[in-house]
Amino acid sequence: MSASAPNGSIHRPGPGKRNAFPRSAHLLRHADFERVYKQGDRHFAAHMTMFYLRRPQGNGLRVGFTVGRVLGGAVERNRMRRRLREAVRRHWPTGSVAADVVINPKKALLTAEFTDVLRDVERAFAVLQQKLGAHLPGN
Repeated sequence: MSASAPNGSIHRPGPGKRNAFPRSAHLLRHADFERVYKQGDRHFAAHMTMFYLRRPQGNGLRVGFTVGRVLGGAVERNRMRRRLREAVRRHWPTGSVAADVVINPKKALLTAEFTDVLRDVERAFAVLQQKLGAHLPGN
């Protein structure tokens, strides 16, 4: 089965692709989203805003996406979510940061080049590593 990649080319999922962003790395509970919004810090980028908050226990990063109705219809919102999910999968931080992250796209994400989205996500994770890096195991 093939699908259209974010840049318009045909993409065939390879074996193990789904393992790169496991369900345990997804932020799912409403209460967790609210806690990140109320207590966390934020990083602004051209195509998104990233909210992040260190977790007191546990390890590993958990990422969630919020795409409001104001950004478009279901098709556009799902496209934004898919593009962000793929960008996060490609630039997953190697450190073991115990933090929750919520990413909110901006309307410009829909028409942005995918390389620009990748760059924004890469920079956002670099900021996250820099801000929370002092508390990484082994540092």
